[in-house]
Amino acid sequence: MQARYSRWDDTQDPFGPDLSAGELLEEISEDVLSGLGAEGALSRLLRRGMQGSFNGLDALRSRLRERRAREQANLDLAGPLEELRERLDDIVDRERSTLSFRAEDDARTREAFLDALPPDVPGRVGELSDYRFVDAEAQEAFDELMEHLREQVMGAYFRSMAEGMRSMSSEDLARFRDMLAELNRMIEQRERGEPYDFDGFMQRYGDFFPGNPRTLDELLEQMAARMAAMSRLLASMSPQERAELRALAEQVLQDMDLAFEVDRLGSNLASAFPDLSWGEPALAGGDEQMPLSATIDAMERLHDLEELERSLRGDYPGASIDDVDEESLRDALGEDAVADLRRLKEIERALEQAGLVSRERGRLEVTPKGARKMGERALVRVFEHLRRDREGVHEAREAGGLAEPTGSTRPWRFGDSGQIAVQRSVFNAVARGGPGGRVQLEPDDLELLEAEQRTEAATALLLDLSFSMPLRGHDVHAKKMALALHALIEGRYPHDTLYLIGFSDYARQMQPRELAATGWERVYGTNMHHAFNLAGRLLSQHPRATRQVIMVTDGEPTAHLEGDHAKFNWPPIPKTIRLTLAEASKLARAGVTLNVFMLEDSPGLIGFMERLAELTAGRIFLMDDRELGTFVLRDFVRRRAS
Repeated sequence: MQARYSRWDDTQDPFGPDLSAGELLEEISEDVLSGLGAEGALSRLLRRGMQGSFNGLDALRSRLRERRAREQANLDLAGPLEELRERLDDIVDRERSTLSFRAEDDARTREAFLDALPPDVPGRVGELSDYRFVDAEAQEAFDELMEHLREQVMGAYFRSMAEGMRSMSSEDLARFRDMLAELNRMIEQRERGEPYDFDGFMQRYGDFFPGNPRTLDELLEQMAARMAAMSRLLASMSPQERAELRALAEQVLQDMDLAFEVDRLGSNLASAFPDLSWGEPALAGGDEQMPLSATIDAMERLHDLEELERSLRGDYPGASIDDVDEESLRDALGEDAVADLRRLKEIERALEQAGLVSRERGRLEVTPKGARKMGERALVRVFEHLRRDREGVHEAREAGGLAEPTGSTRPWRFGDSGQIAVQRSVFNAVARGGPGGRVQLEPDDLELLEAEQRTEAATALLLDLSFSMPLRGHDVHAKKMALALHALIEGRYPHDTLYLIGFSDYARQMQPRELAATGWERVYGTNMHHAFNLAGRLLSQHPRATRQVIMVTDGEPTAHLEGDHAKFNWPPIPKTIRLTLAEASKLARAGVTLNVFMLEDSPGLIGFMERLAELTAGRIFLMDDRELGTFVLRDFVRRRAS
């Protein structure tokens, strides 16, 4: 197997050929229809991911927490002091061993001096700095320890500074001190709103900064992260350890004549970057000793992991998935995590480019095309369910039942059925193959005879939107059915008409995309009276069509219209029942067929529906909401073809 690699340039498809924008929309459709809206549904998809396609933010955070736990488990906060203490003990023991073989009084005096050394590391370093060792190897080891200590302290405060400390002359050290002084002045000038010369500073001192920062902020951010890590290490130690390490660092910096400028820089950076975890303790549980600079490296990595987890969590004002830094994620979890992040970042753009969602006034909303696509996907699922049933869609592919040819043809599309236009199909094959060749039909050559429907149907779909529907978990299945029915009629019965009417305290005509709106109608009332009235007015515009009402509800009527106002009562009052039945009877007398699908079986609802069926000769079905879409669409197709 061969593989090619190239740098990401925003032209690649992060989802590949196996995942389309339509499938992404289908993945969030249930959350959209449950009232979360496009924004909330997309947020949930980003968190959970898509099984078999990409991981979500929650999975990345889980891996990140595991990585942070491993980092903490390896971190020994006392390690830097223990390392120095052990090296000092070895040096002193070597000196004692040499002194024990000498009989002169000076040897006993030196032994007394070593016995009186303070127990803490900075105290021992301070005392031994003026001591001349008798043992040459002990002296050499102590000198190396002091060089190591200077490297570690400098490395603890300044990244990449430790490596050059051995070769730094007194002139280099003075230049470094001048650099810190000028950097402090530049920070303070900026804080006062005064001009400063960053480019000139970099020309003079750029060799101290191998990362080649391009702005003062970039330079300071690197330095601030390092100093903040040092402050966290100090805060994480016991009071005794903290006092020792602080005294040791101050002692080394004072010896190098850098203490004042370093302290000044720390104060300036803490003021400039207050959001860094200055002085915030960190957990640790390791016992592997590391030098001071390496321990600060680990503290920085911990901070980076914490910041990365925070950006993945996104629980701060203005949070966005674009805040997640790819390089940090790559360092923490590897290339596969970056690939998942890129897919997550592309979801909204993929949906927008496909025209399925759009941002309007800062809010993400499903477009009319998106609502239509959701209906088509729901329709596909219904047909998959019906595939084993010959009563399904296969006998009724011609729109509107009996049809007559119009004389026109159209290209065949996968899934179409109908009469093949033989002459036109053969002509296409000949034209494609050219003269003299063997004629061989291919799918793209096929054309079907266009058929015109002799009849037209008008349907009013009445959808209960009262608060009890989402409360009982019926709303998603009902909305999916409505979108699928809309897609069926629009795609296969283009001469038919579907009116979508939502009703709660009032009834209103709706567009399919409104079913994907955020939230629920937190109102009381199931105003079937108004819904039947509105359906009658809309269906009256189609006097020659086959007309029907399909109503989906989970409750009996609890509201009616009086003038322009809705009157709500629970339990239902006789007037509400009487007016609702009268409006339904008016529809039946006008030749409109009523089909009612009940999603609950309360005694009051069953009693009302029995009376409704008796007065209108309508059909009443008690349905499991999970089968609602399958039954309604199958029934519509069967009746439409009859």
